[in-house]
Amino acid sequence: MNLRSRTDILLLAGFSVFLFFYGLGAFGLIGADEPRYAQVAREMLDRHDWITPVLNGNPWLEKPPLYYWQAMLAYSVLGVSDVAARVPSAIDATLLVIAIYLFFRRFRRGVEVDAALITASCAGIVGYARAASMDMPLTAMFGIGMLAWWGWRESGIRAYLASFYIFMALATLAKGPVAPFLAALIILLLATLTRDWRPVGKTLWMPGILLFLVIALPWYVAVDLRNTQFFREFILEHNLARFSTDLYHHREPFWYYLPVTALALVPWLVFVIATLVVPVRLWWAEGKTARSEPDLELQFDLFCCGWLIVPVIFFSFSQSKLPGYILPAVPAGAVLLADYLRQRLEQKAAPSKWLAIPHAVVAAAPIVPALLIAYLINDKHWPSGRPVFIAITIGFVICVGIALTLSSSLGLRMLRFVTLVPVVLVVAFVLRFGSRSIDLKLSARPLALELVSMETHTLPTAVCGTSRELEYGLAFYRNQTIARYELGEVPAGEHFLVAAPAWKKNVDDLIAGRRVTFLGYYAPQEVDYYWVAARK
Repeated sequence: MNLRSRTDILLLAGFSVFLFFYGLGAFGLIGADEPRYAQVAREMLDRHDWITPVLNGNPWLEKPPLYYWQAMLAYSVLGVSDVAARVPSAIDATLLVIAIYLFFRRFRRGVEVDAALITASCAGIVGYARAASMDMPLTAMFGIGMLAWWGWRESGIRAYLASFYIFMALATLAKGPVAPFLAALIILLLATLTRDWRPVGKTLWMPGILLFLVIALPWYVAVDLRNTQFFREFILEHNLARFSTDLYHHREPFWYYLPVTALALVPWLVFVIATLVVPVRLWWAEGKTARSEPDLELQFDLFCCGWLIVPVIFFSFSQSKLPGYILPAVPAGAVLLADYLRQRLEQKAAPSKWLAIPHAVVAAAPIVPALLIAYLINDKHWPSGRPVFIAITIGFVICVGIALTLSSSLGLRMLRFVTLVPVVLVVAFVLRFGSRSIDLKLSARPLALELVSMETHTLPTAVCGTSRELEYGLAFYRNQTIARYELGEVPAGEHFLVAAPAWKKNVDDLIAGRRVTFLGYYAPQEVDYYWVAARK
C-alpha cells in the first residue's frame, strides 16, 4: 500500500467517523419512526425471531427486515441502546462512501477521494446516517448496486453484474420492491436517451436473476407463510396504497421533493445543478450525430442524471410523501459532480467564476441556523441581538473565504477542502449547541429517565393526549407496551401516566376513585406525569 492509499484511507476513515458516528447518542431517538424501528428490532431479538417483525408483541409488517437484522446484530454486540439502534445506518453510509471511492479508483481515477467525501458530506447522507431508519440501508444498497451495474456496463465483467443483483436483493430486503423498480426505470431511461437497447437485454442475465431471488425471496416467503396478512399489509397497504392514496396522512404538494432534494444536496447543490446541465446539453447537441462507438463518458453522465432525477419524479407522483423517500437519488448527484471535477481537472480548466459566489453562500448558510439551533428549537423563532450578529458574521466570513478561494488560481482543486470546512463546523455546532435542546424537546429519553428515578420497581406506563412521538419514545426507553387512556386502555394495576394538561378532565373521569399522585410537569414537551394506584 503506497503513501497516497494510506492517506486516502485515513481521510475517509476520519470524516466517516466524525460525520456518521461521532455523537450518535448526543440526543435520544426522535420522531415516531426511530424509536418504533429500534423497538421492533429489540422485540425480535428478545424472541430470537429473525422472520416476523414484532411491535408490542404483535406482527409489524410495514417494512422488510434488513434494518432490523442489522440492529439486532448491533444490540447483540453493543447492548440495546439508542446508539446501537443508529449504528446500522452509520455503517451503511460508510459502506456507500467506500464503494464510491473504489468505483472511482477503478473507473474514474484522480478524484476518488473527492467523490467519496462529496457523498459523505451531503446533508441528506449525514442526516440519515445518524437515524435509526430504513432509508440509509436502502440508499447504500441501491447506490452500490447502481455503481456495480455501470461497472459491468463499462467493463463487461460479469462479477459486477452479479454484484448488481446481490445489492438490489439487499435493497429489496431494506425497503421492498421499489429498489429494483427504480433501477429498471433508470436503465430504461438511459437506453431511451442513448438509443442503445443492447445493455437492457444483457442485464436480464438468468444467473443474476436467480441470485437475486435466492437472496431476497426466502424472507418474503417465510414471513408470508407465518403471517397470512402479510401480502395485504405490506404489498397492498404499505406499498401500493401508500403510493396511490393519502392513507397515512403524508400528503404534500407535487413539487415537494424539489426543495427536499435541494436541501439533501447541500452544500454541493449549486455545482450539482451546473453539472446536471452539461450532459443534457451535450446529449441534445449530439442527438443527430451518428457514432460507430458509444460515448461512455457521456453515457455515464446521463446514467447519473437519470439516477438523480428518476426517484424525484417517481415519488413526486406519490400521494404519500416523506423526505427520506428520495434519499437514494442523493449519491447520484455526488457521483455526477465528482465526474465533472475529474473532467475539468484533466482539461486544466478554471472553475466558472459565476459558480463561486452562490456555492459559497449555500455552503456557508447552514452555519447560521447551526449556531442558533438551541434558540430555534426552544423558542421556535429566530432570536435577535448579539447571537444573530455573531452567527451571521461567522457565516459571512466563511462564505467570503470560500468564494475567494474558488476564484483564485487554486480553483477546483480546493473545492473539496473549502466546502468540507463548513460541513464539519455545522455538525460540530449542532452537537455542541443543539443536542441538549433536541434531547429535551424532541426525545422521550429525558422523561423516561425521570420516571426511572421515581420508581422502586418497574411500573407500566400509560399516556393520554400525547404525541405519537412521545408514545413510541417511551415504549423504547421503558421497553414496554404503552397504554393509551383515550383508547380505553386504562391499566388496572398501579402505573405511571403521562398526559397533556388539556386532557386532565378526561383523565379524572377515567381514573375516578383511584389514588393519584402528581409527580411533575415536564415543561420541554408540556406534559404532566402522575403515579396512579391500582384499581380497588
